[in-house]
Amino acid sequence: MAGVGDYRRLGSTIDDAAGEAFDKVAKLLGLGYPGGPAVEKAAKSGNAERFPLPRPMKGRPGCDFSFSGLKNAVRVAWSGVENPTGQDRADMAASFQAAVADSIADRVKRGISMFQSEFPGATRLVLAGGVAANQAIRSRLAKLGAELVAPPMGLCTDNGAMIAWAGIERWRKDPKSDPLDFAPRPRWPLDPKA
Repeated sequence: MAGVGDYRRLGSTIDDAAGEAFDKVAKLLGLGYPGGPAVEKAAKSGNAERFPLPRPMKGRPGCDFSFSGLKNAVRVAWSGVENPTGQDRADMAASFQAAVADSIADRVKRGISMFQSEFPGATRLVLAGGVAANQAIRSRLAKLGAELVAPPMGLCTDNGAMIAWAGIERWRKDPKSDPLDFAPRPRWPLDPKA
C-alpha cells in the first residue's frame, strides 16, 4: 500500500479465504459460528501436532493462498475419528489453526521479501480482516521481521466496519472519487488491475 486507494496485490486466494476455511472447519467440528473465534478457543487446549495436516502452497513461488485442500484434509482426518470427544475437537482445531498460520506466514514472508527487494525502506506489515483477530496468526506474523500493524481487536471481527473505515479514508482524500455508477462484484480486490 502506497497510500489511500493505491494498492498493489502480490498474492490472493485461489479458492477459499482463510476466514471461510475457519468457518467451515468450525461447522464440521460442531464448534459454532463465527468459526474463527470458535476454532481459536478450542485450539487453546489442543495438541497442534496430533493431526498431520498439509501446509497449502508452502514453499511455492508467488504469494497466492489456497485453503480448500486443507479443509478437505481436515474433513478426511475428522471422518476417521470415531465418537469424537472435546479433546479430539481441540486437537483438530489446534492442528488446523497451526496449518493455517504456517501457510499464511510462508506466503507473507515471500511477499515481504518481494516487496522489500523493490522498496528496501519498507518495514511495516499491515494485517486486516477477520482473521487478523487470531492470536496464533498474529504471533506467527510478528516473527517475520517486519513491524506488524493491525487494527484493534474490536475492529477485526467485522468486515463491515473495516469497509466503512476505508470509505471514510477515501472520502477524506477526495469526496468525489467514488461515483455510484459501478457494476457490483461479489469479490472485489483492492488493486485496480484485478
